[in-house]
Amino acid sequence: MTQNLREETLIPALGVVTDIRIDTPDVKTFRVVTPDGQKPFIHKPGQCAMLSIPGVGEAMFSITSSPTNEAYMEFSIKKCGCLTNWLHAMDVGQQITIRGPYGNGFPVDDAFVGQNLLFIAGGIGLAPLRSVINYVRHHREKYGDVDIIYGARTKDDLVDYREIIDEWCTEEGIRVHLTIDREQQGWEGHVGFVPNYVTELGLQSNCIGVICGPPIMIKFTLSALEKMGFSKEQVYTTMEMRMKCGVGKCGRCNIGHKYVCKDGPVFRFDQLDELPEEYE
Repeated sequence: MTQNLREETLIPALGVVTDIRIDTPDVKTFRVVTPDGQKPFIHKPGQCAMLSIPGVGEAMFSITSSPTNEAYMEFSIKKCGCLTNWLHAMDVGQQITIRGPYGNGFPVDDAFVGQNLLFIAGGIGLAPLRSVINYVRHHREKYGDVDIIYGARTKDDLVDYREIIDEWCTEEGIRVHLTIDREQQGWEGHVGFVPNYVTELGLQSNCIGVICGPPIMIKFTLSALEKMGFSKEQVYTTMEMRMKCGVGKCGRCNIGHKYVCKDGPVFRFDQLDELPEEYE
């Protein structure tokens, strides 16, 4: 396996795209290895990597595959700009550059151990959580019950839908709750927005919560959890969309004295309360 903590943190390594899966109309999952067929580097659930197409641009993306997968690395990427348009136009076998890992990860080996876990995601927000969910599934004996609440605009916008239905939904101790924003022909599940669904389910607050999704969804979901008895010390989120260079040099991601790329992207919500109002 390629050396993990390289001293040349700004020097990218070569990667090869070996598989491209179409998840939704605007989300694809890219499988990446080194030219010699190895996983690019070791990472923790919640960490990110910088992907680049030379001459086009680079951007930070969540690593969506679990660290327990030792064969390759995956990234679920939404088509939303110049670089992502190029990535979505790629074919299997093409090369990109990759560097990382960056940021901290979810505390899966300390604060999460022995706890019931509640994952709440909206839209592409499932991508950063997929890594930690699959890590928890792999080390199932270390954790309590797991609830996963996931919503999107339509059934077609649910990322990793087949994995959710065929694997997550079938495992003992894991309960999956899916919802879509509006009624759709052929959909027999719940219809409604994620924050409202969280309230309807009325889950117990004796667990650790993890939220990822659009900012408005996060805001109302956190409010719903607080009304259910959750404290902000129990709830985590990830803010990788604010990251740029990954090493605390460009200043794009600083919020007060914090740098998302070095102090995050994973934060507890009580930690975010300590940041200045510009975060809002």
